[in-house]
Amino acid sequence: MKFVTLVLICYAWILGSPVLAQVGLGPQQLPLPPAIPAPQDIPYKGVIEIAVDATDTAHKIYSVHETLPVQHSGLMVLLYPQWDSGSHAATGPIASLAGLFLHAKGQRLEWRRDPVNVFAFAVDVPPGTATIEVEFQYLSPVGPRGGAVSISADLLTVPWQNLMLYPAGYYVRNLPVRATLQLPTAFEQASSLERVKTIADRTEYKETTIEHLADSPVYAGRYFKEIELTKDSPSVYLDLFGDKPEDLNPSESQLASLRLVVRQTLQMFRSAHYAHYNLLVSLSDLLPGGGGLEHLESSEVNLAADFFRNSKAHLSDVTLFPHEYVHSWNGFYRQPADLWTANFNTPMRDSLLWVYEGQTEFWGMALSARSGLLAQQEVLDLLAMDAATAEAHTGRAWKSLQDSNNDPLFDAGHSVPWKDWQRREDYYGEGVLLWLDVDSLIRSRTGGAKSLSDFARAFFAGVNGSTTTQTYTFDDVCRSLSSVTAYDWAGFLRARLETHSSEHLLDGLKRAGYQLVYKTTPTEAYRQHELEEGVVDLSFSIGLTVDERGVIKSVAWDKPSFRAGLGIGARILSINDAPFATAKLQEAVAKAESTPINITYSVDGAEHAVSVSYKGGLRYPRFERIPGTPDLLIPLLSIEQRPSESK
Repeated sequence: MKFVTLVLICYAWILGSPVLAQVGLGPQQLPLPPAIPAPQDIPYKGVIEIAVDATDTAHKIYSVHETLPVQHSGLMVLLYPQWDSGSHAATGPIASLAGLFLHAKGQRLEWRRDPVNVFAFAVDVPPGTATIEVEFQYLSPVGPRGGAVSISADLLTVPWQNLMLYPAGYYVRNLPVRATLQLPTAFEQASSLERVKTIADRTEYKETTIEHLADSPVYAGRYFKEIELTKDSPSVYLDLFGDKPEDLNPSESQLASLRLVVRQTLQMFRSAHYAHYNLLVSLSDLLPGGGGLEHLESSEVNLAADFFRNSKAHLSDVTLFPHEYVHSWNGFYRQPADLWTANFNTPMRDSLLWVYEGQTEFWGMALSARSGLLAQQEVLDLLAMDAATAEAHTGRAWKSLQDSNNDPLFDAGHSVPWKDWQRREDYYGEGVLLWLDVDSLIRSRTGGAKSLSDFARAFFAGVNGSTTTQTYTFDDVCRSLSSVTAYDWAGFLRARLETHSSEHLLDGLKRAGYQLVYKTTPTEAYRQHELEEGVVDLSFSIGLTVDERGVIKSVAWDKPSFRAGLGIGARILSINDAPFATAKLQEAVAKAESTPINITYSVDGAEHAVSVSYKGGLRYPRFERIPGTPDLLIPLLSIEQRPSESK
């Protein structure tokens, strides 16, 4: 045996074949640099000062000057915020930090970027140094390809988390800070921050903490309108900023609905942990629209300039108002324990986003209907689209809903080409179905006496005026659900979070008295969805979306178009020998029962012809009532009465 082994080794050596592990041969890995000091729950002596100059709207540049009290001489590490609780990911725009200079006693100090953690900057502090002066610029994206634009000539936002360096080794809640902001002349501002004084467009804010400052953006602009949405304390303000003053005029009915959003949310939670709340809204075609970001005492909602004049053209954005407001409770006052971190550079874990985002999306839908922001039928139609999309996501076969909670950790800010197979952030839409399942089960088990509102009230409500975050775990969620109605909630939730089957996907819908069906004509909500996306959406028939030029925008995984060889980015030239038109394609799909659809298309400089084999006609999702069953959806979408009002 030894002889055979020796022969094999010699043979491998002659052929140069690496059949044996080469232990001890070749390069050796160098050790990693020392770890960045971990945050500790200890006091910080002195107050950090941050001064931001946001007047360079022409170049979209913020200039930052900081004064940092020194705790001791020797090594000091400064951190640029990396992890953001709103995106649940490491999305800090470190590449936009430029012009970093450090000084002490009038002398320049050289800094060293950590070669592994590029958000960390080390500096050697000379003995006897009391403070370090820090200067840098934040170079805001100048166009949509570079990221979210935050400055225009008449409107800007101040994202404090992008405009600071802070010392490593401390909980950010223990870092005192005084901030000042210089705005362009004639700009007005709104924020949840308390102001001390404003002189010549320079505002000094009340001392707070780095944690609170980073969570308190400022919106500012030339055209501004503030509307109080509540008469009682604590106040909620609607702060509108736009490209033009005529964009800042919501109708009385729109304002009535927004006021009802606030009342119904407070009715559900029966507590308010903020002194006042600012709903910050940009109405702009220069800054990106169609997005929101949550905070504890404020929220950001960025909309198209004509939103209030033509809200029906922006149907998918309407729910942003209640969604971001609810996040003040579900996401900030209560936060998943593994998502909460002591500073902005400790990795987050997203295992409970199906609660954080999924239930918030659920309440965004329900409160939109309760308040009249959307008609009940519009919400039902939007829910039908969510249900159909979730049902069509074949990626469940390999990727569970629980694993989808990890999506922000590796694809935040990136689009994915095959959403139905890759399952990107399904904790939103499928999360709505999960919580509808929970709500309908509670209602059915308690004869309608209780609902998910009782869970929300018990779980997310807190002490009035308290801004201290309370964390929770999966077990805490299950215990609170059991306090509403006894059930094996852990088994129920795990079965739905970890499954690779769609068996229980629509259980809540059926229990609520509805079934998902497909018709040959789209709902008005579906038509509006197509207009907003700029496509004809045939996802539920031949499995593609296409714009009016014939460019294919998406292809459903392993559906007829996919199997025929059509791909994203291809341009359809003809349908059954007729020049492409969206109407021609819809007509061909409607008639495809008896004949295949012959398509010619171009891609990568070449033309191709395929035949799409499909039977089923046009298919658009909607809900239908299940005869003889109680309707549990309409109570969910109806105004909740106070206990005294229901007697």
